[in-house]
Amino acid sequence: MGVKVSVVMPVSNPGLSNDAFGACVRSVLEQSLPPDEYEVVFADDGSTDGTRRRLDAIAEQRDNVRVLHLDHSGSPARGRNVGLSVARGEYVYLLGQYDRLEPHALERMYDRAVETDADVLIGRLADQGPPPATFARDRDRADVLRDHLLALPTAHKLFSRDFLETCQLRFADRPLSEQAFVTRAYLAAKVIAVLADEICCHLGPASSGTAEEAPDAEALFDGLNAIFDVVDAYTEPGSQRERIQAHWYRTLGLRRLAGARFLAAEPDERMVLFSFLRRFTLDRFPASLDVHLPAHLRARTALLRLDRLDALVALAEASRGTRLSAELRELRWDQGVLLLDLSVEILRAGGGPLWLRQRGDRLLWTPPPGVEGLLDGLLDDEGADVTDAVRRARVEVCVRHVETGVVHSLPVTCSVGRAGLGDQARGGQVRVWVSGQARLDAGAAAIGRPLPAGLWEVHVRMRGIHAGRTRVARPALPMSCAGALAGEPRRLVVPCWSERGELGVCVEPKSFPESIALVSSRATVARQEGHVFVVVPVPYVPPSGGPPAELVLREQDGRGRSMVVPALVEPGIPGRVAGQLVARVPVSRIGGDECLGPGSWRPALRVDQKDVDLLFGLTVRRGGQVHVLPAGASPQAPSLLRRIAVRVLRERR
Repeated sequence: MGVKVSVVMPVSNPGLSNDAFGACVRSVLEQSLPPDEYEVVFADDGSTDGTRRRLDAIAEQRDNVRVLHLDHSGSPARGRNVGLSVARGEYVYLLGQYDRLEPHALERMYDRAVETDADVLIGRLADQGPPPATFARDRDRADVLRDHLLALPTAHKLFSRDFLETCQLRFADRPLSEQAFVTRAYLAAKVIAVLADEICCHLGPASSGTAEEAPDAEALFDGLNAIFDVVDAYTEPGSQRERIQAHWYRTLGLRRLAGARFLAAEPDERMVLFSFLRRFTLDRFPASLDVHLPAHLRARTALLRLDRLDALVALAEASRGTRLSAELRELRWDQGVLLLDLSVEILRAGGGPLWLRQRGDRLLWTPPPGVEGLLDGLLDDEGADVTDAVRRARVEVCVRHVETGVVHSLPVTCSVGRAGLGDQARGGQVRVWVSGQARLDAGAAAIGRPLPAGLWEVHVRMRGIHAGRTRVARPALPMSCAGALAGEPRRLVVPCWSERGELGVCVEPKSFPESIALVSSRATVARQEGHVFVVVPVPYVPPSGGPPAELVLREQDGRGRSMVVPALVEPGIPGRVAGQLVARVPVSRIGGDECLGPGSWRPALRVDQKDVDLLFGLTVRRGGQVHVLPAGASPQAPSLLRRIAVRVLRERR
């Protein structure tokens, strides 16, 4: 049987001790396909760090590994092209030197490509961001626009070798060549299939020093022109061509004209970038295509055409700090599924909402405060119209594993809300937000499979009005952190908050004290005469009541004393009301060996002689008042005079 898949990997000084490169090499050598059914082609770009000898040693031991020794070029394009020229497989998969394949990836992708007769097969990718909408489900015949394929511009795909040779597809040795290659493949392919039901490849960090990362202004101009040439050659005039061109113009061009990097650039550097993008806009992006851009980007494009760099910089400055806010309104369990009720809104830099103008039944974009005069007359009502964008607005919620970085989307039900202020108050302005209810089923959230054990962060992204991404902040009001046994087999799932007050979910905490530590940032204190009761939520109390526990308090200044007090665990109602751990701690204004005194104290939970740090601190004021501080907070150190006075009083006592 012939070679089914060739894996082509350009390599350039990855470092012999680099863990990511080692994991990448192991992942391609340990595939479920038999070794005689796939090959690995390493195209080494003149590495000088010992990589050549390492790869040659591997090739000597494995018949399905080849190493191409190339002169240094500084670009992955040549390595990819040479690798494609010598590949023998029916299909070719392009991999980066820090990426990692799942063990069954090549087998699953090959079977799926043969089944669908695909020219291009897109296997599910995993990186640090939310999964693109492309991976919502498997697709036998994917559409470039409908299925959001342009959101996947990298070469991590399975390509039919016959298709590549027929179209003579190769990488140009210039910036943005990967986007141009993939765009041409998308538009030339008869069949593009998507394998979405399991992760095939984990994307690693981009190779440092490649021109793909951040092309300079002139290279960006040449690269964008090359992409537009591809689109012109493979599409007919009309909506498809215009939408594809608008996508690349927006993501590769206009985004460079805002943000911290643009504002931090030297004036000459900004001028050069502006000049090249203005020239490109005048040559290749007529005003008739502005309809495919969001309103705030239409404003940037208009400023480009009008040669208004000053106004563009002012707009970028005024927009800095615009952010997404996700408010958690309710957190509850419903038959083993955790429900998150969210309200998501765009906020301006000062924390106020993004207001839209209302004109009849239409909503119009408004520029940030402070630049209205600079943008007067820039957009007419049609250009500023965001009515359809508001109607389509939605939120996406995903969970990200803290250790592995794997991300999974959650099902969300969305609705758009609005509140207006009258003409006399705000000139007929409207505030818009999106309400979403996300469902986290720990037994099926990993593409229909159970979520692996560990801590998962909750991330929120908005689509429609303004794109943005954020974490869910802890609400000001108390909210239940009760855990529940969910999924099959039953596993403990605990909603929790990080030290920075961001929502997460822990699947299968390592131990009973670890589960308490996860939610301990919600600790409270209640003072009684001569004592304070420290109360820590307990997300789930087992039927046995849990093991005996003690609260350990360590002084963080002064003499570094510590004290241990017994703690009582009171059960709650699983999935509804959290239990609580209560410790009665003696307190004194001047302190002592057996009581809490002035200063800051760090608590830990001791079970079976093992201590687990809790996510809060205690500070005792001179009057004996006790306050809870977030983990990491540093109360103001007492003055030298106060420390001396406290020490003298202790010695006298």
